[in-house]
Amino acid sequence: MGRLFGTDGVRGLANRDLTAELALDLAVAAAHVLGSTGAFGDHRPRAVIGRDPRASGEFLSAATAAGLASAGVDVVNVGVLPTPAIAFLTGKLGADLGVVISASHNPMPDNGIKFFTRGGLKLDDSIEDAIEARRGEPWDRPTGAGVGRITIDSGHAGTEYVEHLVSTIGTPLDGLRIAVDCANGAASEAGPQALRAAGADVVVINASPDGRNINELCGSTHPEQLQAVTVASGADLGVAFDGDADRCLAVDHTGALVDGDQIMGVLAIALREAGALEADTLVATVMSNLGLRLAMEQAGIRVVETGVGDRYVLEEMRNGGYSLGGEQSGHVIMGAHSTTGDGILTALHLASRVAATKEPLQQLARAVRRLPQVLVNVPGVDKARSATDEGLLAAVAAAEAQLGDTGRVLLRSSGTEPLVRVMVEAASLAQAEKVADELADVVRERLAL
Repeated sequence: MGRLFGTDGVRGLANRDLTAELALDLAVAAAHVLGSTGAFGDHRPRAVIGRDPRASGEFLSAATAAGLASAGVDVVNVGVLPTPAIAFLTGKLGADLGVVISASHNPMPDNGIKFFTRGGLKLDDSIEDAIEARRGEPWDRPTGAGVGRITIDSGHAGTEYVEHLVSTIGTPLDGLRIAVDCANGAASEAGPQALRAAGADVVVINASPDGRNINELCGSTHPEQLQAVTVASGADLGVAFDGDADRCLAVDHTGALVDGDQIMGVLAIALREAGALEADTLVATVMSNLGLRLAMEQAGIRVVETGVGDRYVLEEMRNGGYSLGGEQSGHVIMGAHSTTGDGILTALHLASRVAATKEPLQQLARAVRRLPQVLVNVPGVDKARSATDEGLLAAVAAAEAQLGDTGRVLLRSSGTEPLVRVMVEAASLAQAEKVADELADVVRERLAL
């Protein structure tokens, strides 16, 4: 059996993989593990719980709150709010633990549980492993006044979060029309509220969650509606969130997509001009387009690479003291204002840059010229040998020499399937496709089962 915790908490099909019983057990185990590490000090611990609008989140958040309260933790349930809001509130309210019930951009039938420690930081792998190991262990239950209490927030927490977001931008959004796709998710109220409070004229779509329609052909994973509405409404730009609003993609006034790499490039240049880009460094994953690296080099900005996953980006940012990082998918972490990716925060700062420069997003995004990128999945191979097979490594080296400074090759073995992903970037799409297909053939031949 594999590790229960993935790169972003525990996820699975709600009520089959992720049950009320599992949620309760994880909550109890989390309370015990964090308590044993001294994270709660000598005071009565307190937790913040929030969720996205999925129907299953109702019973899963109730089970999680019950588990924590049964372990002597007081719980504040803030209801439907973005993941980064829970991280912010965990720090703002001085809570010892934050819990989010969400499966982010996954389809509605899925759900997940993610924990934050004091200050709104994600758990270390070792803490997650300890929580998994201590599920279902015998324990002495508190009784009487020792049990935790559960309170329901009346909306004040969401207001605090929106006020925090708006306070972080330097130039208001007066005069900008912004189209917003809320993915029928957790940002359906907070996203439009924040943009309007910052001064924008906001056109809103997919902000009517009913528990079943989250991420359904909308949001950052399906930006087609946003592209059409942005053009039709005459908006200056559009922004799309995913189900839990920890990521943001954008479109310019022509409807052209502006991905996470381009957004990071725009924000990195803005922060460097303001003297706020620590060590003139941007943290990105190995999957970010080579065009981002070339653009940052031209702008005098260093790029530090990490593995795929925003938790690894955040880890590198904390280790190096860097202020900006993210992923091509739209997870952008602005360390001065958030401890995790925040789609609404990203949207505000991107729009603020448009307002400050008086340049359209289309022009700003041109700073990052995306190179053609081709990804080929090669199934049914021995992925364990992808990093050691001499013939394959020689073929990769030859391809990299052929591409030179205007291209690159990345081989990644899947974490869940017997396949190897071949990613190639090149100056032209035809060259990228040719090199990717040739390397895929080598993978099939050399790693055949």
